[in-house]
Parts: sequence; C-alpha cells; structure tokens
Amino acid sequence: MSPSKLDSTDSFGHEEASVSCSKPENGCVDSLSIFHSEKAVEELLQQTPVAGMDEHLIEFSEALRTVAKALRRAAEGKASAQAEAAEWKRRYELERTRNIQMERKVSGNNNCEMLQHWWIRSSLDNAMDMLRIMLPCLFFWEVGKEQNKRIAEARMAEQFSAEKNGDIDCERVKNSDNQSMLQNESNEYSETGCMKHGIWSHEVLRDRESDSNSNADRNKIMRKASFKLSWWCNGENGDQHKHDIVSFERGNITTAERSSKQISLKWESDPQTVLILTKPNSVSVRILCVQMVRWLRERKKLNVYVEPRVKVELVAESSNFSYVQTWKDDSEISHLHMKVDLVITLGGDGTVLWAASMFKGPVPPIVPFSLDSEHFKDCLDSVLRGPISITLRHRLLCRVVRDAAKNEYETEEPFLVLNEVTIDRGISSYLTNLECYCDNSFVTCVQGDGLILSTTSGSTAYSLAAGGSMVHPQVPGILFTPICPHSLSFRPLILPEHVTVRIMVPFNSRSPAWASFDGKDRKLLAAGDALLCSMAPWPVPTACQVDSTNDFLRSIHDGLHWNLRKTQSFDGPRDRDL
Repeated sequence: MSPSKLDSTDSFGHEEASVSCSKPENGCVDSLSIFHSEKAVEELLQQTPVAGMDEHLIEFSEALRTVAKALRRAAEGKASAQAEAAEWKRRYELERTRNIQMERKVSGNNNCEMLQHWWIRSSLDNAMDMLRIMLPCLFFWEVGKEQNKRIAEARMAEQFSAEKNGDIDCERVKNSDNQSMLQNESNEYSETGCMKHGIWSHEVLRDRESDSNSNADRNKIMRKASFKLSWWCNGENGDQHKHDIVSFERGNITTAERSSKQISLKWESDPQTVLILTKPNSVSVRILCVQMVRWLRERKKLNVYVEPRVKVELVAESSNFSYVQTWKDDSEISHLHMKVDLVITLGGDGTVLWAASMFKGPVPPIVPFSLDSEHFKDCLDSVLRGPISITLRHRLLCRVVRDAAKNEYETEEPFLVLNEVTIDRGISSYLTNLECYCDNSFVTCVQGDGLILSTTSGSTAYSLAAGGSMVHPQVPGILFTPICPHSLSFRPLILPEHVTVRIMVPFNSRSPAWASFDGKDRKLLAAGDALLCSMAPWPVPTACQVDSTNDFLRSIHDGLHWNLRKTQSFDGPRDRDL
C-alpha cells in the first residue's frame, strides 16, 4: 500500500473541505471571509479576556464552524446531484433510442398488415374454392387417424402385457409411472444400444428417423416435446450460430462442433502477394529480411510488399530490389487486405502487434518469425503449400464517448486492440474512480490505480502482471483485471465475448483518467466521458508451429517459466507400505 494512497484516503474530508470552499459555484462564496473571521476570533481569544465577552466569542466561533460545515455539505450535495442528473440523462438517451427503434419496427409491421389485408380481400374467392376441395380430404384424414390410433393402442397393450411377463429391454426400467416415456425413448434410440456408464454417446442424441413403421406409429402417439433455442444480442434475435453450438432436435440439448476447436487453413488458390514487416534498428532482422525477400521473389515468384523504410534500406544495399513494392501514404494501408495474401513478421510480439494495428478490418494470415529463424525456407514452403494450423486471436473494438455526445453512437474514431486497453490515473496522485457497466448492468466501482480490459491473447501480458489469469487464446472472452485495487476482495473476472463493457468517469471523480490502447494512443477521459469495449468482428489469424494448444503451453513454459521448480529429492524418507 503506497503512502500516496493512504494519504489520499485518510485526508479525504480535509482536502474536500478546502476544495469545496474554493469554488464559488459550489455555494462557498464567503468561505474565505469565514476563515478570516475564525482566525480573528482565535486572536481575540488569545488576548487578555474582557469581562462578559469570553462566552459570546466562543459561541460565535462555534456558530462560524457550524456554518462552514453546512456549506461543505451543500457543496457535496451539489456534486452528488450533478452525477445523478448525468446518469438520468444517459438513461433518457438510451430509452429514447430504443423507442425510436421500436417505432421503426412498428411502422414496418403496419405495412406488412396492410399488405396482408389487401391479399385477403383480393383472394377471398380463391380461398372459398380451396375450402370446398380441402373439406372432404380433412374428413378422410380424420377417419384414417382414428384407425391408426386404435391400432397403436392395441400394439401398446400387447407390449405392456409382454413386459409383465419378463420381456424387458435393457433400456427399460421397472417403474410403472414412467413406463410409457421410457418405451418411447427405447424405440427412438434402439439403433445405438444402451447407455454406457450412465452417459449417452453423441450419436445417440442425434435426430434420426426410424426404419420401422411400428416405431413411427408409437412416436406419433407419445413423443418428447420439441422446442427452439435462439441467440440474442442487444435485444435482437439471431439464429446464425445455433447449429454451430448446440443441437436441440427432439427436445435434447447437446453440444455440437465447437467453434473454438483447432482451425486449419487450406489455400484454394496459390498465394500471389506477401507483406513483410520487420523490427526496426536490428542488424540480424535486416540480414534475414534480405534473404527472405530474395528467396520469395526468385524461387516462389511472389509479389513482395514492405514498409517504405525497409524499401529504402533494400534499394540502398542493392539496385536489384527495385521490384519490391510499398505504399506512398497511410490512405493506401486501408486497402492492403485486398492485395496481400500473407503477412510475415520478423521480430517479436511487438512486431505482431504492429502488424495487427495496420489492418482496421479483415486481417490476412500472419506468420511470425523470431530473430533466430534459420530454417525459414522450410517453414515458408510448408505455409505456402498448406494446409496450416492457425489461431484466431480476438480483438477488442474500443470507442470513446464524450460527455457532450447526444448518444452512444456519436463517438470518436474507434481503436482495435489485440492485447489490452488500460484505464489508469496517469500522473495524478489520487485514486482512479471508475464506474463499470456490462450491457447496462452495473458491475462495480473501481478505486485504485486503474483497470485492464484484456483479450485472451493478452492474458499473458499486462493483465498477468496485475494478477489476472492465463487463458488459452482461442477461448472467447474479455478479461476484467483491476490494477492495484484499494480493496482486498476485488478479484479479476472473465466476461463472455458477446457483452459490451462501458467504463465511465463519474462527475464526482477527483481527477480525470487516461486510456491507452495496446500501450499507445493515450486518450484523456474527463468527468462524464465513457469508454465502450466490445469484441471486434475481425480476428487476427496467426500461423501455429504445431497447433494452438501446443504453442500456448510451450510459450508459457519457455517464455514465462510457468511452474518451474527444482524436483523434490527421491532419497528422503518414504511412507511405509500399509
């Protein structure tokens, strides 16, 4: 616990008193005169007492102190009222935006109703003709349904009597109350056999048709209730992912193919263009870049893009590198994803972060090389031939909403973050005061040095140093990690990927906050400003040496020396055999 934090906490009342009495708008216009009056009273008290005046001076001094306390309380109440008014303003804007969206939906539904009424009026005669044709069909269908019902009841009675005689299947249970339900389940899953250790296999729970007519008749009479699952985000339904996550036919919820399983990239056409990004001011990287550019052009016949700085270095070394392409200004960088098939980085993690920050939308596959990559030819040959294992590293989409904005859609230029966004106190000596919301639900108020919102790829970076957990990069989620919180019970969180996190600086905060995105592009967050963070739709695909899990475990073992300790000696005392 730093001395600055203790001082800022312990001296809360005195500092606030001095601050509140120095601002005219807080109702403390006469506080300075009050202070001088108290000082004059103290001087009078120290002088030779006058008969009959001591008690009056003491009462007058106490009255002045009471007035000063009342003024301080009024200033505190005004600050609290301002914060509450800003919160109600924000809620009003959110409700107004929702009402506008609902009005648009209602207007669209009214148009559909008008078209429906027109169609009914215009096709009334056709509908009457259809009814004349369908009524006889419905009559004969009801007759056939009644006959099938009688046949099915007779078969069930026969099977029930057979069960009493001891012919019970391995899937049946001796329970008369649940016998009809278990009979339906045994018929439905008879092709796959019984349960093993009380757990159904994945094939048993899949939806399949029965080949037997008798099973089909019984399923028509008694079958499990069906239902539908839907996914929603921000109040809007969407079923685009339901079949990728679970299967829910016949009332059974089972996990389907996972979206986070190992992903393999296979080229449908040969790559044509490669972008090489290098670490600056490194002699070994420059030598490796020269060898790689020459090999890609002469052996693989690929178009090579480099940064303007790198092209100047290559041309200065040899005029034979004139075929290397680059861009002239930053406006061309936004179109690189349409030209480049593959990105190669020569450096460390910082070079990968730089490569990801260049693409504000879709990102081509990235192949990272370290500084000691001697066998790059074999590796690149395997990548260009394919298929290769890749890891989809999620990014955060961050937007700053100022207090003067009319709604949350009026934001500044967004930032895409691969590791983390950090909200800290900057150079201020006061504790950071941040209000945190998750999909409009209040989470907590952060009081400490700051807060880290990290991706799972950034879980081994700043978030780990602040006490966060290490998470596999293909686990979708947002890490919520406090920085030196002034609380013993403030533990880190991992939030789901579909939520939107809003960090707001309250109006009663002692100082502003600062936000930095992957360690750069710092932004000032004044009182009333907010930072919105959600999962970006454009992940960063990075090539794996083996697979995503193997690479992750090797990185925490080699890079962080995770759980590295000396092995316990084996020649010590042992437990005796029992």
